[in-house]
Amino acid sequence: MTSRRLAQKLLLLGCMSLLLDGLAMAQTVQKVYADPSTTKPALALADHGYFYVGGHYATQGQDQRMVGQMFVQYEVPTVLKHPYPIVMFHGTDQTGTNFLGTPDGRRGWADYFVGQGYKVYVVDQAGRARSGEIPAAYGDYRRASALTAEKLYTAPEQFKLWPEAALHTQWPDGPGMMGNPTFDQFMESQVESMTDVPKTEEINAAAAAALLDRIGPAILLTHSQAGTIGWKIADERPHLVKAIVAVEPNGPPFYEPTFVGGKDWYRYGTKPERPWGITRVPLTYDPPVSDPAQLSRVEQKEADGPGLIRCWLQAAPAHKLPNLAGIPIVIVTSEASFRATYDQCTSEYLTQAGVPNEHLRLADLGIHGNAHMMMLERNSDQIAGVIANWLGGKVGGSNN
Repeated sequence: MTSRRLAQKLLLLGCMSLLLDGLAMAQTVQKVYADPSTTKPALALADHGYFYVGGHYATQGQDQRMVGQMFVQYEVPTVLKHPYPIVMFHGTDQTGTNFLGTPDGRRGWADYFVGQGYKVYVVDQAGRARSGEIPAAYGDYRRASALTAEKLYTAPEQFKLWPEAALHTQWPDGPGMMGNPTFDQFMESQVESMTDVPKTEEINAAAAAALLDRIGPAILLTHSQAGTIGWKIADERPHLVKAIVAVEPNGPPFYEPTFVGGKDWYRYGTKPERPWGITRVPLTYDPPVSDPAQLSRVEQKEADGPGLIRCWLQAAPAHKLPNLAGIPIVIVTSEASFRATYDQCTSEYLTQAGVPNEHLRLADLGIHGNAHMMMLERNSDQIAGVIANWLGGKVGGSNN
């Protein structure tokens, strides 16, 4: 055999080997994507995109810069079944990614509700992430450590700082600690938050009000820190807020508890973190309140039950919150979260202030083992279903 023919034969064998390797790789990829645990169902969208609201120019030295803006991402289903969209607001150190997917790769609550026929808006809070971090305008920033996330959000069962913490079971492929792939993915999503929390509420309430002015009446779905922002938006735009789904809203009223474990497992701070009851910024009360010191505070002598903190409420007669009174409101609380110890205080404060509301404890509905980041946990769709059912009974109207 000549050297030329030998070279041709070797070249042909090499090509065949590469082809076979490619086919084997294609079969492997096909198997991976055919695995139901890694495949997402199709989502039918009529439109999707983003825009900004709420920005204004501010003078910084000799320059004009844009501040106060909020990034808004939206998805519109092919079949729109509900007249009011849902606007989703994330909490501290988080971004809108909380609602776009889960750390183990499943679809998030935004896609779930699009699949239910809702138009959905997902924001990045003003002063954060895609909305822009601007220390010159907003002040200092900070980000919580991985250990803090483990204790409060993803692995409370390992630390047992409050009685319900041991019940946590739902973190994907847990325990949710450093080295766990889903925890590491979650930590990669964390960003800095402004240290000036009252300013955070102020600028986000203004940007969110601008959003409602643009899109019209909507349902607010708030989580954690954003709970206070939701109350403020509703106070300023009650005619544009058709319902509030407050998923473990920032609380409890007035004072901030710290969890330390053991027999006396919590202690209150001495300074009122939320001087306006459920917010750090002014709300409209009746009789009018010009100074939050006018809201007399009293601590319960006994907690409402085991594993619950004693609530701080208004002393009688209580000032009312008239702008929130006509809005359907639900507070959603998971079984193992630190918020399971005090979300009832926020519910009771609203009731005392003349604001009807419902407090849904997931454990009472047979949904067990969740912590604070329930929208990221294994049974997130089941919890979204509870919210969808509540909305279906409270927010009338249909586009069908």
